[in-house]
Amino acid sequence: MAITSLPSPDGQELTIVIQGRFDFGAHQEFRDAYERVDFSPKRYVVDLKGTTYLDSSALGMLLLLRDHAGSDRAQISLLNCNTDVRKILSISNFEQLFQIS
Repeated sequence: MAITSLPSPDGQELTIVIQGRFDFGAHQEFRDAYERVDFSPKRYVVDLKGTTYLDSSALGMLLLLRDHAGSDRAQISLLNCNTDVRKILSISNFEQLFQIS
């Protein structure tokens, strides 16, 4: 599992790329990906293209990101979800909280 953060050139957006299993073992690395940046992005993108597994703790981590980003004002997109990941997000009603594609 690897998590990387990529700021946009203008500093308006932070992309977090998750590779492999997204579970409790990723907790600190995921938090560091958005808390330890030296700017305040207006938008967040979580790229799940390489994510092979997602559990309930990962859902909780996404909610923590949402709180950090401004709760109801947060602009967070979850991109490149495979079928299994999309199903878990759908069952959890995350399409009400995040932009999912």
